[in-house]
Amino acid sequence: MLSELTLRYAEELTEALLGLDAIYAAERGKQASGAEVDMDRLVVLNLSDHHRAKAFSGYPDARARFEELKRQSAELPEPDRALYYAQTCGSAIAFATWCEEGLPFKRQISEFLHIPARPASESELDGLRASMREMLVELGYHGDLGAQMAAWEDRQRVPADEVEGVLNEILSEAWDLTAGRMEIPAEKSDGMRVETVSAVPYNAMCDYSRRLIRLNIDPTLTRPGLRHLAVHEGYPGHYVQFKRREVRYREGLAPADVLLSVINTASSPSFEGIADVGLNVIGWHSEPDDRLAAFLTRYRAGLGTRAAWRLHAEDASQETVRDELLRDSLVGGEGWVDARMRYITGQTRSALIWSYWAGKPGVHPVWKRVKDRPELRGAYFSYVYDRMHSNDSIAMFREMDA
Repeated sequence: MLSELTLRYAEELTEALLGLDAIYAAERGKQASGAEVDMDRLVVLNLSDHHRAKAFSGYPDARARFEELKRQSAELPEPDRALYYAQTCGSAIAFATWCEEGLPFKRQISEFLHIPARPASESELDGLRASMREMLVELGYHGDLGAQMAAWEDRQRVPADEVEGVLNEILSEAWDLTAGRMEIPAEKSDGMRVETVSAVPYNAMCDYSRRLIRLNIDPTLTRPGLRHLAVHEGYPGHYVQFKRREVRYREGLAPADVLLSVINTASSPSFEGIADVGLNVIGWHSEPDDRLAAFLTRYRAGLGTRAAWRLHAEDASQETVRDELLRDSLVGGEGWVDARMRYITGQTRSALIWSYWAGKPGVHPVWKRVKDRPELRGAYFSYVYDRMHSNDSIAMFREMDA
């Protein structure tokens, strides 16, 4: 249980975040934020039906309010809330500064997300290539890595006209496995449906308000890749995160800020990390094809950071960056490369791509501490799913071990 002081604080923080989002949206000619997902906002999803945006006269006024809230966060009795809310206020201050006067790309990464501002190194990418090659040899594929991956992709490929049906089947299985391990406070009929899309800046997106997983069918899709997307966007990933947070707030057990999905903040890496660790939670990490897909997902996340860094920190041309992505992507085709380029050239998403690289390394060590301790799993799920976190605050779960 969180203190009354913290719950009251979160109400004020929520209104301040909505207020900052309102300034940014007005500048871009957008309407008030609601339950409709808008990836070009600060608050991309608002599940509240009663919180109102605080009226700010401009970015200096917003920064002053977040400075005040940051000072107040030090008075909160829960150490993880004090840390997380201080970091969230720091993110909001940096975002307001970026909007008004600009912010170097390196500072966007470190001050929005509170993670190290560096791209995946070539040694890290080489290590992932080596891990994939080892797994492919184990699976019986021959030739160089490119040939191995092409053969694996061809064998695992799901045709575009079949992906909706296949993903729906996988989602059903993922729900059942998740419900056997943790509480989903809803009936299965409340779950996600699949809508295929094209020419979008993402591979898949959880549109929770409409209960839709929007799946980009431009990249080549594989069955192991669809299993990852079902977990990440659905169960026990983003759907379960949103559902539990929404229900716990209405039960008086969670703070108001859980009703918002806010990008470019301290919560962004852990939000993605929790979704990726879902594969481990339901046991979809033990088969060789699934492990290979996990390495590939990690590798692609690293490529995304390298591409964004080349574009925004080193001023490489879009043509050069696209060619480098296509050269190193291994699988997915031009559809995957085009989606990544749309993502990293988006004004509000260029730094956000680091969330996919930093997320699982921040969350997985915490899961490892509880996975073989059934007596702690309930506390872990409540702590991780029912409140917002940064990578730093989620690591503080050890202080709650009982």
